[in-house]
Amino acid sequence: MAEIIDGKKISAQIKEEVKVAVAELAKREIFVTLAVIQVGADPASSVYVGNKKKACEYVGFRSLSYELPEETTQEELLSLIEELNGRADVNGILVQLPLPEQISEENVIQTISPDKDVDGFHVQNVGRLNVGTKGFVSCTPAGIIELLKRTGISIEGKECVVVGRSNIVGKPMAALLLRENGTVTVCHSRTKNLAEITGRADILIAALGKPKFITEEYIKDGAVVIDVGIHRQENGKLCGDVDFDSVKEKASYITPVPGGVGPMTIAMLMVNCLQSTENILD
Repeated sequence: MAEIIDGKKISAQIKEEVKVAVAELAKREIFVTLAVIQVGADPASSVYVGNKKKACEYVGFRSLSYELPEETTQEELLSLIEELNGRADVNGILVQLPLPEQISEENVIQTISPDKDVDGFHVQNVGRLNVGTKGFVSCTPAGIIELLKRTGISIEGKECVVVGRSNIVGKPMAALLLRENGTVTVCHSRTKNLAEITGRADILIAALGKPKFITEEYIKDGAVVIDVGIHRQENGKLCGDVDFDSVKEKASYITPVPGGVGPMTIAMLMVNCLQSTENILD
């Protein structure tokens, strides 16, 4: 029976650490400010934005909220981002995705200053990650590394398999595991003999976007299983990419959904915002 990796508990620890650091900066009259932009009123996006604002308030950040109408043009959004790029009192900029169809996500992401790109999506930050220099790392993969480390799970020398190759999770996840000296394989929709490959993994990261796809046949005894997926089932309950009930009998450690990876994403956003301020002081 697998030990549950408690993302809520670990994310709370990280937010407490950020809160202490923010209080120390405040004593020096240095404040951390995150600008959050949402275009339209997508219900899921509104929930995510609300959670990010609550986290900012908890750790002591100032947050600026820009709630723009659905019909906002790309030019209007890019103009706002450029304005925020130039403001010395704004340390981080976050644009909630997805965006309406008239706006290119790629153009928006690349317009945000790399030094304020607390989501870690800008090509410069992606490049920094891949060559091993200092930069912002995408929050979900960074959170997974923290989950592993704070649970006492060593990555070095382990066979690590990432299922999924998205720019937000799969690719940066692979780079981070390499940085921790893991031996990394990335699988995707065109991978042949998937179960054979995942069955070798000491650490399996499931980020493929298919509910309950990873069953006990895909993992070996004693594997560490990290579930990035989140889906709402017909009964209203949430599930991940992993069939939790079957896999927990075979794994040594497993993250639940909800309460696993999800809380870590916001915690690492707070870490990146703090870092954006400390970078200016270096």
